[in-house]
Amino acid sequence: MRTAPAPYSGYHRPLDAPEDAEITRTGRGTPLGELFRRHWQPVALASRIGVHPLALRVLGEDLVLFRSPSGTLGLLHRHCAHRGASLEYGRVEERGLRCCYHGWLFAHDGRLLEAPGEREGTPLLRTACQGAYPVQEVHGLVFAYLGPPEHRPPFPRFDTIGLPDVELVPYSLHYPCNWLQVHENQMDPMHAVFLHTRMGETHFTPAWGEMPVLIYGTHRDRTYYVAVRRVGDHVWVRINEVIVPNVGQVAALWESGEVPRIFQRVGITRWTVPADDESCWILGWRHFGPEVEPPGLGQGNRSLVGHDSLDIYGQSGHRPYAEMQANPGDWEAQVSQRPIAIHALEHRGATDVGVVTLRRQLRAALAGQVDPRQPHGLGSGEDPLPTMTCNVVFARAWTSPPGSAAEREQLKQLGTLVRDAVIAADDLAPDERQAAIGAAISRIAVC
Repeated sequence: MRTAPAPYSGYHRPLDAPEDAEITRTGRGTPLGELFRRHWQPVALASRIGVHPLALRVLGEDLVLFRSPSGTLGLLHRHCAHRGASLEYGRVEERGLRCCYHGWLFAHDGRLLEAPGEREGTPLLRTACQGAYPVQEVHGLVFAYLGPPEHRPPFPRFDTIGLPDVELVPYSLHYPCNWLQVHENQMDPMHAVFLHTRMGETHFTPAWGEMPVLIYGTHRDRTYYVAVRRVGDHVWVRINEVIVPNVGQVAALWESGEVPRIFQRVGITRWTVPADDESCWILGWRHFGPEVEPPGLGQGNRSLVGHDSLDIYGQSGHRPYAEMQANPGDWEAQVSQRPIAIHALEHRGATDVGVVTLRRQLRAALAGQVDPRQPHGLGSGEDPLPTMTCNVVFARAWTSPPGSAAEREQLKQLGTLVRDAVIAADDLAPDERQAAIGAAISRIAVC
């Protein structure tokens, strides 16, 4: 029961409540942890792998990542199967990783190849094995599959990966808090109005400060929002999406809403990957190209994209505390919700529909009610999975005054038409889909 509003009521307000463990806890054996383990997860930037093993923590598991001289990647449990010494101090060799303590050599798949202190033909070569996971490198990110080997899926192939004239620059960001409060920020378009525009410096363009008309929904294995703004004589429709369990796509960022655009694609593709239940990493790609960062508008800076760094303000904790207080960003707003945000203490409103919808979609996935589409394999020649994220801008002759109910209704109708045009083309081949969406939006712009 909610406590009635009253002045100076701090003593009577709850300071704690049970956490929402079903959608925050991701250790092995938890429902959500098992869901994560059935999907490929990025675990590191490939650029961070040097001559020595790289120690990682992923989904509560301590691991080491290494690359043999010929380029083969390996991901092993960190503690040696012999007597538990950390393999982060091991020696990388062509056939695998050798423990510093007694020289045991483990192959990339975890098989024990040598136990030099034991007698020749020791049965340990048949009975001992180091935990290992499949890994692959894709556009500078190393992905791992941490689930049951017999259920390993093909690698997901989204239609925004591998587009012509688009460079994918890998990056990572560390957040010392639970994964969900970082991930669900992508379904909170209202924070862009305030946190990124009105409460401090303008982090993107002034158009972000315009109050949008919002549409939320789910489509197959994803949750999305449509934010529709009137910017002068133009309509700016923005669609963002998150895909079960932890993928997100963000439309191109430096949008002014003043130049016509037909289905401009994403600026970021990212995964929110738990290190454990009280820390996580964002790992993904920043997209650069003439269609994503148009000349004269784009303010992206490729040189700032990398390990624990991004060319967007407020995405890491590497700023003076005084600056964080004066001009906070996403990092401050998300980390400060407690190590694990307590949903039972929230007072949610109409602007939180996207966050609530995402949480419900996660619970539906855990209940087996959301069936993620089976992704195609890399290099299979099959069409990639269609995604929704985009910016659309077109001119409009307005008859209703700014801020009026009639204007908001018109914006909602236009946003609905754009969303429906994108979804209706889902089952078309990529080139056909792009053309169909472009033709449909052109019709919407003149209707």
